[in-house]
Amino acid sequence: MLITTDYLRPGDDVDRFLLGSGLETVHLPMTGRRDPAQLAAALAGIDAALVANEPLTADVLAQAAQLRVIVRTGVGYDSIDVAAAARLGISVSNLPGVNANAVAEYTLGLLLAGARRLVQSASGVARGNWPREDGHELRGATLGLIGYGAAARAVVPLARAFGMSVVCTTNVPAELRDPAVRFTGLPELLSTSDYVSVHTALTERTRGLLDALAFKQMKPTALLVNTARGAIVDEDALVAAVRSGQIAGAALDVVVDEPLPAGSPLRGVDGIVVYSHLAGQTAEARRAAGLRGAEELVAALAGRAQFVVDEEKRGT
Repeated sequence: MLITTDYLRPGDDVDRFLLGSGLETVHLPMTGRRDPAQLAAALAGIDAALVANEPLTADVLAQAAQLRVIVRTGVGYDSIDVAAAARLGISVSNLPGVNANAVAEYTLGLLLAGARRLVQSASGVARGNWPREDGHELRGATLGLIGYGAAARAVVPLARAFGMSVVCTTNVPAELRDPAVRFTGLPELLSTSDYVSVHTALTERTRGLLDALAFKQMKPTALLVNTARGAIVDEDALVAAVRSGQIAGAALDVVVDEPLPAGSPLRGVDGIVVYSHLAGQTAEARRAAGLRGAEELVAALAGRAQFVVDEEKRGT
């Protein structure tokens, strides 16, 4: 079996578990972009794969003749052509909720950093200045959550502990919703929220969801936080909105092209801070993802997968 998740190493707990289950492991950590031909070659002779954000396209999967199981060591699986995998008889699993606590805490960190302009202050001091701009308190503000998955649900009690009110837009049935959260449509959420935090999956319906029209509906003092997927946000429209003062700024843990290209329009825009896709990356979440992913892989090979992805239910 192939392991591409970069924090999993030969001889670690996950490796020992897999070896103890009678599997032979091959580690090829993904540390940057990988050419499709290289990925196809890596999958040659592989029966199962424990993967990071590898671009498992229909073309790549078609060349993986032995592949039977793919397990994503995370929640999002937009990098995998699930429909093509199904046609080829390949089981695809993700790990729903595995890093929810990590993402929730990180989201609050981005809210605090944005509200108090912590990055701008530290950068100013590093340049020899002494910035003293007023920030804002979270207490009394409204947080809008786009999506109501495990991470968004974990954000709710943290936000309420800071004295925030929470609104949410989601497709989750009413009986499964928190009565302390006000559920509404996206236009109202955008127009009433002081902070908008993205927690939905990337689908064709949500690709470019936050576009020029969406930014026009937001408050000029609003901050956008994205810990989901970069392509949910129209980056050119975001840059224009921040530069024109339509919204106050954005804290982006994810972007369309990662790592952020040198020529990205997101660079050098006052009010936009880009982080390096760290929301789910804690020691605790990584350990849980590795072990749960290994368990799911072994179960899937035996025909007992628990977390097979369901495209029909995919969304918010």
